[in-house]
Amino acid sequence: MAVVEVTAFTLSGDEQAFRAVDARMQTDFAYQQPGLLRRTTARGDDGQWLVLTLWSDEASADACARNALDDPVARDFASYAAPNSTRTKRFTLLE
Repeated sequence: MAVVEVTAFTLSGDEQAFRAVDARMQTDFAYQQPGLLRRTTARGDDGQWLVLTLWSDEASADACARNALDDPVARDFASYAAPNSTRTKRFTLLE
């Protein structure tokens, strides 16, 4: 079953530099992961950031999380989140 993953965080660092890293994360890492259907990044008026990712199944989301631990682009992306600010939650789509 398809899974929606929501990751919210507070940005730490320069927004312009982050947006460049986010673009690399999108093309060089995220869309290279099997099972990824859609990914988008958004900024809230309160300074919070959100990454919304749609996966074909939970196993694909789990595999991506493991792959991100060793990927330099994914680690660079993660370094822009303020310490202890990242929260991730998954939801299963209704059929």
